[in-house]
Amino acid sequence: MLFYGEERRADGVDHWHPIAAGFVTSLNRPGGTLTGVTTLTEELAAKQLEVLHELKPMTTSVALLVNPAGPLAESTTNDVQAAARKLGLQLHVLHASSEREFDTVFATLAQLRAGGLMPGVDSLFNRRIEQLTALTIRHAVPTIYHNREFPAAGGLMSYGTSLAQAYRQVGIYTGRILKGEKPSDLPVVQSTKVDFIINLKTAKALGLQIPDKLVAIADEVIE
Repeated sequence: MLFYGEERRADGVDHWHPIAAGFVTSLNRPGGTLTGVTTLTEELAAKQLEVLHELKPMTTSVALLVNPAGPLAESTTNDVQAAARKLGLQLHVLHASSEREFDTVFATLAQLRAGGLMPGVDSLFNRRIEQLTALTIRHAVPTIYHNREFPAAGGLMSYGTSLAQAYRQVGIYTGRILKGEKPSDLPVVQSTKVDFIINLKTAKALGLQIPDKLVAIADEVIE
């Protein structure tokens, strides 16, 4: 059996780590009937904040949106707070544990006058991509996300693990298993390719000029 999941950094495990979750006994030798692919998650959050700061270098405060019930909420908050201190930014941490709380979040953002928003990695936000991206445009909040699905749905930009690479690896492993290889003999693979996506159409709608240096390093520009 194959699994695809998101993984905490190597120096600290949590419920998303395949070993901590009990899926496998070792990344190199999984044992049992499971193997698969893990992806980078909140270790990319600091870089996402840096990109947001490059987009709006004059801003003094940004907001992080997390689901307090999510497994990555605390660790992501700690990482982004540390990155914000290095950049001299004030970080506002906002919580939403259901879609009903999104409107409250954006009303709070307007009051705080935060210069940008970072939604953390969470299944709630992944299930509400169109709703979240529409709210960021309606409230004119520059936002950076963690995967391509958000800018593809109208969000401003994303910086995160390439899901295409992860899915491709899952497909490769599926083929190998169907040909007779045992999952226990296939090491768990970490997908490390990172994609930076910019939606220029959304930038125009928000009245933003994307710096040339960001456009130059983008893996994909949506126009």
